[in-house]
Amino acid sequence: MDISLLFQIAAVGILVTVLNQVLKNGGRDEQATMVTIAGIVLVLFWIVGHIAELFAHLRVMFEL
Repeated sequence: MDISLLFQIAAVGILVTVLNQVLKNGGRDEQATMVTIAGIVLVLFWIVGHIAELFAHLRVMFEL
């Protein structure tokens, strides 16, 4: 796994947090929730390939 992926996930987390606070203070709670969900989905799309690769390596390692 590349360290840049961790930095990208951290950057998305910081961006989502800032946007969430701005929207909540502006009285737009629904949009704040949607921004949070979008951030989670984006990060999940990034890591799903790495998780599949991990399971493939585990399958080879334990000869399943």
